[in-house]
Amino acid sequence: MAKETYFYGTGKRKSAMAKVRLLPGDGSITINNAPYDEVFNRLAHRQTIMQPFLATDTVGRYNAVIKVIGGGIAGQCNAIAHGISRALLKADENLRPALRQNGLLTRDSRIKERKKPGLKRARKAPQYTKR
Repeated sequence: MAKETYFYGTGKRKSAMAKVRLLPGDGSITINNAPYDEVFNRLAHRQTIMQPFLATDTVGRYNAVIKVIGGGIAGQCNAIAHGISRALLKADENLRPALRQNGLLTRDSRIKERKKPGLKRARKAPQYTKR
């Protein structure tokens, strides 16, 4: 029995982490053992997930099996897009300029800032009273 070859990529965004495996196939995307259009109902989120494939013109060439944990819906779909981009890069190094031009290889490092002591939130101070 031949070993199944796949390309692996890890994507992160906020507190979401996506582990992506790309296998040669017909273009089906499975997220946590469910079709991706059931997991992400919004069209904008589905477009974000498909963006790496559209940018590199590889739609329908790979099946994606994705495990995603942590974060919310928006963070998860951006983490998935980042992971797909990294996996596509391992599949074909010539796709780097197209992925780079669309900003899909850069890790978005913005995360929630911690709450500081004496403040209500990270930066919001209590209301000042003069008297």
